[in-house]
Amino acid sequence: MTDRYQGFVASPVGKFLVKNLGLPSPVALDRYVEGAPLVDGTVLVGGTGRLVEQLPEVLDGLGITATTTREDGATYKGLVLDATGLTSAAELGALRDFFTPVLRSLAPCTHVVVLGTPPETTGSTGERIAQRALEGFTRSLGKEIGRGSTVQLVYVAPGAEGAVDSTLAFFLSPKSAYVSGQVVRVGTTGSTTAEPVADPTEPLAGKVALVTGASRGIGEQIARVLHRDGATVVGVDVPQAASDLVALVKELDGDHIALDITAPDAPQRIAHHVKEKHGGVDIVVHNAGITRDKKLANMGEDRWDSVIAVNVSAPELITAELLEQDAIRPNGRIIGVASIAGIAGNVGQTNYAASKAGVIGLVDALAPTLSDGITVNAVAPGFIVTQMTAAVPFATREVGQRLNAMAQGGLPVDVAETIAWYASPGSTAVNGNVVRVCGQMMLGA
Repeated sequence: MTDRYQGFVASPVGKFLVKNLGLPSPVALDRYVEGAPLVDGTVLVGGTGRLVEQLPEVLDGLGITATTTREDGATYKGLVLDATGLTSAAELGALRDFFTPVLRSLAPCTHVVVLGTPPETTGSTGERIAQRALEGFTRSLGKEIGRGSTVQLVYVAPGAEGAVDSTLAFFLSPKSAYVSGQVVRVGTTGSTTAEPVADPTEPLAGKVALVTGASRGIGEQIARVLHRDGATVVGVDVPQAASDLVALVKELDGDHIALDITAPDAPQRIAHHVKEKHGGVDIVVHNAGITRDKKLANMGEDRWDSVIAVNVSAPELITAELLEQDAIRPNGRIIGVASIAGIAGNVGQTNYAASKAGVIGLVDALAPTLSDGITVNAVAPGFIVTQMTAAVPFATREVGQRLNAMAQGGLPVDVAETIAWYASPGSTAVNGNVVRVCGQMMLGA
C-alpha cells in the first residue's frame, strides 16, 4: 500500500507547502534488500571504553567498512560511539564532541549506535548518572537527526563485549529502518556469550521456526523473512485461514498447523507436532492477535475474554507446554509480539492494551528463568501499514502515521526484521528486551 501523503510531499507543490507551512516531510526509508551489503557506506567509530578497540575488527567481520578517523568532506552511513568509559556527568561533553562535528556529514538513513554500560552494574554514583544520561541523549537525538536516520542505545554488560555482533549488524543496517530511540540490553540477563553464526546470509539454516497467525499481514512477513534467513517455517493459524496458510508454507517449503490457539488442547497439539515432525523447535514467534475495540463502559465480556485469550493467555500456555516437554531446543528463541498500545495505551483498547502489556509481563517473568541459552524478547509495533490499518478512518490513520520521528507508518517487514535479529544464533545475550518498532513515536515511554 502506498503512502499518498509521502508521494504528495515529494512533488513540487508538496515541497513548497512543506517548506512554508512546516508540514511533516517523510523520507523514503532504506530497507534491506537480500544480497545487499549490511551498510552501503562507511561507519565512523569513536569513544573511549571497553569496546572501542575491538569495534573495527567486529565491523570488518560483518563486512562493514569502518574508520576511526574523521575526515573533512567525508559522508558517513553509520556512527558508533563507545560511551562505556564515561564515569561522571562532567564527561558527558564527549557526546557533543563526537557528534556535533559530523551530524552535517551524514547520508540519508544513517544509523547511529551508542554503546553504554548498564547503569545498574556501574561502580559509582557518578558513573551511574553518566550511563543513565545516555538514554535521554539518544532518544532526543533520534527525534532531531531527521532524514530517515535512526539512533539506538545498546547497554553492554561487563563480560558481554564479545556478544554484540548481531546487535550491531541489525542496528547499523537498513533492517532496522523503522526502529529508533530504543534501549537494548546485551548480557544483563542470562548468557553473556553468543553462538557463532556460520553463514551470515542464512543465520537460521537448520533451524525450525513456529509462527502463529502466519497466514497474512505481519505474520506472513515474519514467515518470509525467517525463511529468507534459512529457517524451516511451521505456520499456525485458525482453520478458517487454512487455504492461505497452506499456500504460504507450500511456497516457503514449510509446514503448517491449522488450529485455534485458544483451544484447550492447542498447546499439547502444537508441542506434539513439532516434536514428532521436526524433533523440536528453535524459534517460537507468538504473533497471532486480535482486536475487539470498545470503550470500557461498553465492553462486553466476550470482547474482553477473546482478546485476552488470543493475545496473551495462548502465548503463555503454549510457551509453558513447549518448555515443559523440552520441545524448544538449546539456544532457542521465544519472541512475543506486544504493541505500543501496551506501553502508551489507546482509547477504546483497554482489553487489547492489557493483553499486549501482558506479553511484556511474560517476557519479564521468563527471561531470568530460562536456561540452555534460550531467550525471550518481544517487539512492540506502532502504526504498521497493513490491510487492517487501511480500514482505519483517514484522519485517524494520518495522525497515527505522522506522529513519530519518521513521519510515516512502518511496514510488516520492519517487525519481521526485528524478530529475525532476536532469532539469530548470535543473539544469545539479547534476553528480556522489548523493542518498539514504531519510528520512535512521539507519545508513550
